[in-house]
Amino acid sequence: MTVDTRALAARSLAEVAMRGASLREVMERNAPKLRDPRDRALLMALLSEGARWWLRFDAAIDQLLEKSLRHKDPAIHALLVLGLVQLEILQLQDYAAVAATVEATRALKRPQLAGLVNAVLRRWQRERASLIARLDAKPQTRHAHPEWLAKALARDWPEQSEAVMASDNVEPPLIMRVNRRRIARDTLLAQFEAAGYAATAHSWLADALVLPHSSDVTRMPGFEDGLFAVQDGAAQVAADLADLKDGMRVLDACAAPGGKACHLLERAEIDLTALEVDAKRGERIRQNLMRLRLDAKIVIGDAGAPAGWWKRQPFDRILIDAPCSATGVLRRRPDVRLHRRESDIAAMHEQQRRILSALWPLLTPGGRLVYITCSVLRAENEAIVGELLAQQPDARALAFTLPVGQAATIGWQILPGDGDLDGMYYAVVEKTVAAAHD
Repeated sequence: MTVDTRALAARSLAEVAMRGASLREVMERNAPKLRDPRDRALLMALLSEGARWWLRFDAAIDQLLEKSLRHKDPAIHALLVLGLVQLEILQLQDYAAVAATVEATRALKRPQLAGLVNAVLRRWQRERASLIARLDAKPQTRHAHPEWLAKALARDWPEQSEAVMASDNVEPPLIMRVNRRRIARDTLLAQFEAAGYAATAHSWLADALVLPHSSDVTRMPGFEDGLFAVQDGAAQVAADLADLKDGMRVLDACAAPGGKACHLLERAEIDLTALEVDAKRGERIRQNLMRLRLDAKIVIGDAGAPAGWWKRQPFDRILIDAPCSATGVLRRRPDVRLHRRESDIAAMHEQQRRILSALWPLLTPGGRLVYITCSVLRAENEAIVGELLAQQPDARALAFTLPVGQAATIGWQILPGDGDLDGMYYAVVEKTVAAAHD
């Protein structure tokens, strides 16, 4: 039986936007229902851009309908949003986009609504200029960000907030990390070029290769042999800041899916413990280690309660990729803007504080802790590290600079789009030897 791609996309988007489903999970579950790779590509584009621009075009549909269908018929409401996404974002041919969207109402078994869908999309085309002017008048509908986040960005980054939200709506490049234990970057680059991939070496990240657009990496040369992994460039900074030496004992807390842990193992001969509270996510670490031919001790446990898993041996390096709002990766995970609530932030603050204070005693004197979030909110970043510095007399923040981003009051903030990277915060804290002996 033939599956209508737009109808499938509408049902899927309704799950994501109105029922809180994960965009990645919905994609993985529904893409196999389409046999033609072109249909699968269209589904992915509709879902990604539908989630990215939902808060703009959901509001637009409210202006185009006398009575909302959002709760009465979520799939048709999502289909209308996708109609505008096709016209405005994907810029499909007007006639084809409208006709195919109207046809999808029949695949959704709502043939009686075909006329309504057609009328709404035609009205958008007629009144487009005035409707867009109204949407553009507010930051949340201009950039499709929740109102609370638009206000938070304006507060924390008043000069950059508009650029940050604009960057969140641009498709990110595909950045890969070369497994230097198995192949030189230039050698892998030559293999990619020979296979027709327009990859380039990153200008300042030593292990990074960049493709301008997403691709099925499982088909690329060397994937099965563990020659590379997908990892945004901002995340690759962690290995540089860790300043590893052979023989060190290293803890990667909150380690799933294992990208940073694998990068650390590729950099030096270390004894690495990858800690993860969720057993299913711990399995993803194991799978990544196996593919990349790397070895680490995977421990399932709570980073905020070391008594349950720590063997009383201190670590030379601790990496904390703390649970956070993920407000720095909205361009890569567009559904986060639909699911994150302002009320979530306080609970995350508490978790960040708990983990940081619990793991600090596990660091050896002279050791280094790298605190990371993929957040752009100051309250999750320098505010949390500042509390640790105020409470621990043996804690000293190390100053550093990166080629992109800006200094925070403590540490360094990469904002979304800086150097075409994801948003990420870093702080490096050293345990001073002198204070440890007092």
